[in-house]
Amino acid sequence: MKSTVVDYEVIPVAGRDSMLLNLSGAHAPYFTRTVLIVHDSEGRRGVSEVPGGEAIRRGIVRAADRIVGSQVAARRSLVRAIVDGFSADDRAGRGQQTFDQRTGVHVATAWEAALLDLEGQCVGLPVSALLGEGRFRDRVEALGYLFFIGDHTGSGLEYPCESAEPGSWEDLRRQPVLDADGVVALAKAAQARYGFRSFKLKGGVLAPDAEAEVIESISNAVPDARLTLDPNGSWLLEQALPIGRRLKNVVDYLEDPVGAEGRFSGREVMAEFRRATGVPTATNMIATDWRELSHAVRSDSTDIVLADPHFWTLEGSVRVGQLCRDFGMRWGSHSNNHFDISLAMFSHVAAAVPGDPTPVDTHWIWQDGQYLTKEPLKIRDGYVQVPRAPGLGIELDDDALREAHELYLEHVDTAMRDDSVAMRALVPDWTFRPNLPSLLPR
Repeated sequence: MKSTVVDYEVIPVAGRDSMLLNLSGAHAPYFTRTVLIVHDSEGRRGVSEVPGGEAIRRGIVRAADRIVGSQVAARRSLVRAIVDGFSADDRAGRGQQTFDQRTGVHVATAWEAALLDLEGQCVGLPVSALLGEGRFRDRVEALGYLFFIGDHTGSGLEYPCESAEPGSWEDLRRQPVLDADGVVALAKAAQARYGFRSFKLKGGVLAPDAEAEVIESISNAVPDARLTLDPNGSWLLEQALPIGRRLKNVVDYLEDPVGAEGRFSGREVMAEFRRATGVPTATNMIATDWRELSHAVRSDSTDIVLADPHFWTLEGSVRVGQLCRDFGMRWGSHSNNHFDISLAMFSHVAAAVPGDPTPVDTHWIWQDGQYLTKEPLKIRDGYVQVPRAPGLGIELDDDALREAHELYLEHVDTAMRDDSVAMRALVPDWTFRPNLPSLLPR
């Protein structure tokens, strides 16, 4: 394989979003992503999608000197050079917010995924066959990701309003939802649209007891569904213990129910919660790199590692899956807002993970209809069918990509994501606090 990288394009894009609530505030009307297109000497294009932000865009451009002119087949050493060269950018870690605040790892992932797409096209194999020990499955299960939704009326913010059949998923995903009945309606509509067998509720918004009641309501309304709740570490241990015991036979697991308290790290507090309640735990907060993961394994603080390939790299995420299999744990994938290129990326990763992965997170149901590819992957009966075509198995829609870039230029500045901005339109003077759900009084 003599394919060589000859050129590249870095394109910031934006999409529309609902006022989804979380511990860090509220999603803005527009979310941003960064699309990388890599051209090779044979006229092929490899693509990738990573989080948005000017720092990430600049990093991708800086890394290009290490890539352009190199053989596509040298992908592993090229990505390693980026990881090593940009490690200082991520020395501060992921941060306390519910979204990743690093840049170097996203730069590496952007190049890695695009090169994998090219490599697969060169050798005639899907990306999932090039990762780890190869492809284990042809379809991967996804969960229905549910949120409380703020009422943006009078905020002055331009959230989308869709013409859709009343009560349908497309209708309800743009309406305010702050109680159990509203979330149950969302779950039923999402199940009707996508066939989900599993659901996750983003917590860290209401009081812990109130969020437990919502999960119980979903369980009663959709009795065969597997459920989880993610408060993003906002519960204090004394609050979490009775709730954990209460939900032990309701949820499959709890994601980051507790976080750091006083002199104790999040890993220590989570291990204490797990021992005291017997409830399995998942995390995308206390095991987000290899050093953190080693401590999480030694402390027995988690059962499931949600290794989003966007902040582990694709190969790194599969390596986490191999470790989970060998250590008697389970692999899963965290998600943030994304387009259909990312849907293809982590579907291939999930197909290459050994063992028994949990259903993967995806925000796609909130962005469905905003396509960057000509034939986007779909969620049917709760599963994504993973392409067998070479590379990622997707084809860019250049017109749609151009429109998403124009939306970015028109509506988005270059700052990194900050959910407190939209939240202050809902609650003036709102401030982030890691151990206080976002709608509770400050």
